[in-house]
Amino acid sequence: MNTLTKLNKGLEKIMPILTPSSVAIGVLSGSHLQPMAPLAPWIFAFMTFAGSLGSGFGEFARVLVRPLPLLVNLLILHAIMPLIAWGAALLFYPDDIHIVTGLILAAVIPTGISSFLWTSIYMGNVALTLSIILIDTMLSPFVVPLAMALFLGAKVEMDAAAMMKGMFFMIVLPSLLGMALNQLSHGNVKKTLAPKLAPFSKIGMGVVVAINSSVVAPYLTNLDGKVISLAGLVLVLAIFGYVLGWFVSRMFGWERDIIVTLTFNSGMRNISAGAVMAISYFPAPVALPVVLGMLFQQILASTFGKFLSMVEKESVLVGQATASEKAG
Repeated sequence: MNTLTKLNKGLEKIMPILTPSSVAIGVLSGSHLQPMAPLAPWIFAFMTFAGSLGSGFGEFARVLVRPLPLLVNLLILHAIMPLIAWGAALLFYPDDIHIVTGLILAAVIPTGISSFLWTSIYMGNVALTLSIILIDTMLSPFVVPLAMALFLGAKVEMDAAAMMKGMFFMIVLPSLLGMALNQLSHGNVKKTLAPKLAPFSKIGMGVVVAINSSVVAPYLTNLDGKVISLAGLVLVLAIFGYVLGWFVSRMFGWERDIIVTLTFNSGMRNISAGAVMAISYFPAPVALPVVLGMLFQQILASTFGKFLSMVEKESVLVGQATASEKAG
């Protein structure tokens, strides 16, 4: 095992604490990291490119034969959860348009690329995961500005065209380049270049989180009741996303691998991209709910991974008990 592989394995093990630690570094650094803010979109574009090397354009051809799980996941991501976030925002923060905007932005951003990692660890449907990430990524420059406009209207100043352009160069174009390279190399790049870039991508995520956290540091250093209650609301909404993905997939009676996939892809968000968008296109307070989400995302992914394992074991035990009763 070479040095980069060892480094990547080590970073994977500390994923649940990587983003919270990066938030802490950003907050403690105060204004020192803020001049690096223009670098965040470029670093994120690299992360997107590195994460896309593992998938080719043929990945979702198999999924389109059975598209319902994909469509249901997109519905949860961009209709149900944004509606819930919008309702919660208006209920608890009706007079704070920045917090309302941040909560809605956190709910409409595309699914997280790191969901592929967690889906792989817990043996979900990799092809479905890649297809969800791919399609959601391609739709994001249109879906995010449209959703923000629908929920907020003229209540917040937003340059939708600039946001679409930024998301295209930060998310869509790097994804297309990565997948094209995978296709042209007949998948070899997944075994050669992708493992070499993987640790730098995870380090890049930490850097992006730290930079964006430094921008909202003034709001996090003074932990008053409002910030603490907002963190609690962000946590509850994040948990609800995971639970909704798990519950809906169970309700449809889908196989275990699809249940795992929808659980992670419904709960996780490309939150680093959300933070970059919040900092780039909105006033700084809008980024606060998004940055708070960084504290919980990887920890919740680890927690729900254990939850899925526990539920699976219980199902096996119930099945064995039922079989024994029938045999008796």
